[in-house]
Amino acid sequence: MVLPFSRRAPLWRCTVRRTLGLSFALAIIAAACGGTGGQVAAPTGSAGSLAPVPPVHLEVSYSNVIGDELPLWATKEGGFFEKNSLDVNLSNIASAQGVPAVLAGQVTFAQVGGSETLSAIAGGADLVVVAQLAGVYPFVLEVAPDIKTVADLKGKKVGVSSVGSSSDIATRVALKKMGLDPDKDVTILAVGSSQNRTAGLLAGSIQAGVSQPPDSLQLEAKGFHVLYDLASQHLPSANTSVVVRRSYITSNKDVVQRYVDSLVLGIKRLKADKAFGITVLKKYFQSTDDQAMGATYDFYAQLVTATQPFAKPEMFADSQATLGATNAAVKSFDISKMLDTSFVQSAVDRGLDK
Repeated sequence: MVLPFSRRAPLWRCTVRRTLGLSFALAIIAAACGGTGGQVAAPTGSAGSLAPVPPVHLEVSYSNVIGDELPLWATKEGGFFEKNSLDVNLSNIASAQGVPAVLAGQVTFAQVGGSETLSAIAGGADLVVVAQLAGVYPFVLEVAPDIKTVADLKGKKVGVSSVGSSSDIATRVALKKMGLDPDKDVTILAVGSSQNRTAGLLAGSIQAGVSQPPDSLQLEAKGFHVLYDLASQHLPSANTSVVVRRSYITSNKDVVQRYVDSLVLGIKRLKADKAFGITVLKKYFQSTDDQAMGATYDFYAQLVTATQPFAKPEMFADSQATLGATNAAVKSFDISKMLDTSFVQSAVDRGLDK
């Protein structure tokens, strides 16, 4: 296999004969390459070439404590960032603030809603989507116990995270598929995070809202039920995009490649190791409920997360149609211009997903 070293290889490379003893080989490398500073590492997917890759510190955000982010958490907890010489610090920053955070350089990579990303890029933001952690709708529409039919939902309050968010887009898609007008038949309220939405449902301040495991399990234990299931239809959606500044890519292609490589390796481990995935979920959800975390793992790791996390134009179609109704810049925007699939493609070409 020919490996695409152009993204990641330093300007020099040192080679030692396989017949040399390990300690002698490392001594030669250190001497020839100017000392012992830095970390010696092989590019992801290589079979033997040794090359020093200095560790790079990255501030990274994720938008919510939801299963969409499981691939990112698994990558961190599985040590795959460190294996690619990336020192990653994760922060929970909601999408509405996550997009400005990456634009300002507060974080380098942000896992945020695709609809918020589309709005920002169509408005001139210097952002690119390099991967997609959740490319289908992971939601069901949960409703209060007394709502038995679609007609019963009319006039009720429906909670979303924020206007234009992934949950807002999903809610509007579900309502339209049920034959309801989101702007006339219900009142859509922005309540903040998915945790706030669950709390609002339980408190009765809203009567419906999209949900997902483990929150949906908690709701159904209290008598709530699914009125519409988007998740089972596997409809394309840009629910959680991996976003970075275009200017950063230009100057740091090797770092971006190592970041995406790490995600692909993390997803591979996640799908193959349920016990590991449940342990990761329990940490981030701060849960000791094995049954709930097991159901969440089955839903996200096996049904929602793609082995090859390509970002595709069709995933943004609903966001563009919904947001474009009131935003001419979004309506006319060429989605392909905001996507760079080359990093995932490189990882796949090197067999990192296998």
